[in-house]
Amino acid sequence: MRRIALSVVASTMTLSLAGCGVLNATSDGADASPTKGDDVTVGLLLPENVNTRYDKFDYPIIKAKVASLTNNKGKVEYANAEQDADKQASQIQKMIDDQVDVILLDAVDSHAVAGMVQKAKDAGIPVIAYDRLAEGPIEAYVSFDNELVGEVQARTLLDALGSDADTSYKIVMMNGSPTDPNAKQFKQGAESELSGKVSIARSYDTKDWDPKNAQANMVQAISEIGASHIRGIYSANDAMAGGIIKALHAAGVTELPPITGQDAELAAVQRIISGDQYMSVYKSYPAEAEAAAEMAVAKVQGHDIQFAALADDHVDSPTNKKIPAQLVTVVALTKSNIKETVVADGIYKVSEICTAQYEADCAALKLK
Repeated sequence: MRRIALSVVASTMTLSLAGCGVLNATSDGADASPTKGDDVTVGLLLPENVNTRYDKFDYPIIKAKVASLTNNKGKVEYANAEQDADKQASQIQKMIDDQVDVILLDAVDSHAVAGMVQKAKDAGIPVIAYDRLAEGPIEAYVSFDNELVGEVQARTLLDALGSDADTSYKIVMMNGSPTDPNAKQFKQGAESELSGKVSIARSYDTKDWDPKNAQANMVQAISEIGASHIRGIYSANDAMAGGIIKALHAAGVTELPPITGQDAELAAVQRIISGDQYMSVYKSYPAEAEAAAEMAVAKVQGHDIQFAALADDHVDSPTNKKIPAQLVTVVALTKSNIKETVVADGIYKVSEICTAQYEADCAALKLK
């Protein structure tokens, strides 16, 4: 409940500041620090492109928000590391060499990147951790409440299993990459809800969040446990859920157990409609991305009070304590609320979801 309250407060603060025009205000007095005008350059480093959200949502939203905050004079220098930590280090170095004003960093490997974060700081370039909490001297962090994400996934899975679920029910956990600190938090949140209520028969940390690796892990779980004995599957994200489902179909499973996910990818929304996937976690990418853009611009323009208001929570990393943060809340996405979430927020049109293959499923849900 504390995390939910903090998320709501942070989001409300962002809206109230924006509504009053404070985010674009000129700093003075105690709010003043070395400033830059509207000609800011934000370096945006995203970790991979297997998950469609980064290129489809995060980058264009951040780019548009930076432009709107800077009278169309600011720009975003974007690079995607394609899940390669060494490539991301080179991208950070290029941004340091290009003398960008601030870096938004979604780290491939949160630990390995710490040295580059220090290098950017030494060059006078602040680094804001985006979506994943990087190590090193970062200035702030904006993301979703990751333990809450895992809790929401696990609670929804338990709801799907019904009131008869107990420790005789065998669950497979398909967690995210061991190099991603978010994955650890998702896992912790899920385990806090599942432990003692069901039996976690197998648990995998999936290299690179790769759906192929998740599929291979699921093949192993089916072989060792038996498909008929698996009552539910915790998948940390939607892409891996797709790989899990392929493994189940290949094993001849026709009635799939409830499977979780995260990110509300279009393919996952369609799988939810058809019944192949039980749920996903809908995270408002516009809220996260716009908050990150606001933080970046406020930081380099010296709007210290506004920056502090945007990041009025705190988190700890293995290297730094009390990092200013904004945590955005999340929603469990099931068949029952597709129209009220991803459709209402303009993430997808009904026509994108309800293609010919899913027309009958959409009609059954009165999704039109």
